Amino acid sequence: MMRLPVLVATALFMSLAAAETTTLPKEPAVTAHTATGPFDVKLAPQALSGVAEHAGLSRMSLDKQFHGALEASSAGEMLAFRSATSGSAGYVALETVRGTLDGRAGSFVLQHSSTLTRGEPQQSITVVPDSGTDALAGLSGRMVIDIAPGGAHSYRFEYALP
Repeated sequence: MMRLPVLVATALFMSLAAAETTTLPKEPAVTAHTATGPFDVKLAPQALSGVAEHAGLSRMSLDKQFHGALEASSAGEMLAFRSATSGSAGYVALETVRGTLDGRAGSFVLQHSSTLTRGEPQQSITVVPDSGTDALAGLSGRMVIDIAPGGAHSYRFEYALP
């Protein structure tokens, strides 16, 4: 009666041991970096679709110039909502960034989904997987945007390249 559980346990152990000795394909080496610098941004209000025009949303085009380790321009669109509660809002955006990142030329797409809860920001800005081109192919990463009291914008971009 005890023989079946012993056989099952032995088979499980043998398959785990075999899995440990199986060589898996190697992932390409990834180098982690952090890029920082200022950027300029121009927002221009755009018309909403007929479906969304009564939803309380706003739509804007983005035009940015990044400086520092990321020397690039970007263009994109943002949808935003501002609550009646002071300091609470949210936005989503996509932007295509073209230029050089630590001397490597190419483009990539950033996806934003951020909220402000009574003045407390929660940012999620990530590189869209497989959006990197040319010398930025394989790029992954996250960006944080800081806005100084006077309105100056800066970025911190933690990224990896194969």
